[in-house]
Amino acid sequence: MTIESFKQLTLEQKLSELRNNGDLLGSYERNGEQNGPKVPGYMFDWYEFWVYLSDDEETVIPSMRNPLVTS
Repeated sequence: MTIESFKQLTLEQKLSELRNNGDLLGSYERNGEQNGPKVPGYMFDWYEFWVYLSDDEETVIPSMRNPLVTS
């Protein structure tokens, strides 16, 4: 699956795919918008990209950049 095809899935389809096929890497706190507080969630390894899933399972963000690697 490509990142573009993943983006086309519904929220329920994304959650199902992550639960059944995603590789949970661990907890992850994503930077909040406009210098807001960090948003807790989880990071998954998924095919050729990574996916952030918020604790409330309302936010799913795929990324080609591995957010767990520090520069």
